Amino acid sequence: MYYISISKFCSQRSEIAFEYEKRAKKDLVGALKGALSGSLEHLILGLMKSTAQYDASELKSSMKGLGTDEESLNEMVCSRNNEELKEIKKVYREMFKKELEKDVSGDTSGDFAKLLLALAKRDEPSNVVDYEKIDNDARALYEAGVRRKGTDVTTWISIFSERSVPHLQKVFERYKRYSPYDIKESIRKEVKGDLEKSFLTLVECLENKHLYFASRLGDAMKSKSVKEKVITRIIVSRCEVDLMKIRAEFKKTFGKSLYQTILEHTKGDYQRALLNLCGGDD
Repeated sequence: MYYISISKFCSQRSEIAFEYEKRAKKDLVGALKGALSGSLEHLILGLMKSTAQYDASELKSSMKGLGTDEESLNEMVCSRNNEELKEIKKVYREMFKKELEKDVSGDTSGDFAKLLLALAKRDEPSNVVDYEKIDNDARALYEAGVRRKGTDVTTWISIFSERSVPHLQKVFERYKRYSPYDIKESIRKEVKGDLEKSFLTLVECLENKHLYFASRLGDAMKSKSVKEKVITRIIVSRCEVDLMKIRAEFKKTFGKSLYQTILEHTKGDYQRALLNLCGGDD
């Protein structure tokens, strides 16, 4: 039954679920929950949602119960573009009857919370480059960080969250004229902890989002303690978005295919499901 769930697109899986419920007189998701467990259950149930529904569910899970999963929260918020975040917020509201921003502010604190909230609320044009601001922004980042004692994090958050992707790419290039360090080196010197990880995630996704996800997958499968939660989240959330490009970056970065790496580090039905979604060897 679950092999059907991983062999089609989301729209087709919805049709299958509808037909199953009509013929079997019971809910397919409920039947899958009863038949599956562990990482395989998480993966298959994730596939029964749209991409935005899955992202919203993962965000909710990262803030549920005692303690917040900052790593997951960081990845989900910092790697999604404006349109994706808008849809996630809409679906989050529909699914949980709460605002995403309110839950984020309740489960995080300090500058880390301020950055996540600024990103969740951002509404900048997707591809606008303000050439008059490029030099000003590059200089402002330098003067708010490396040039002074202590970091003016508010200025950094403002620029990172209020500018378009192509604009920021040009800002980071111009930044090198002012600072002896590139933007990633500056981040590592100026901030620490979750805030550092978030700024670095933003820069890495601005530079090459497919490489960012490929690196995350590589890190999740580089030791005996495989991070199945991370693998599942990336494969499920990107399988209908850009997984082919992530596969290409993975092969380029690690010298072996994502397919072969999954084969080496996972097993059983969970492995077969991942390989099916991966779509083939490179």
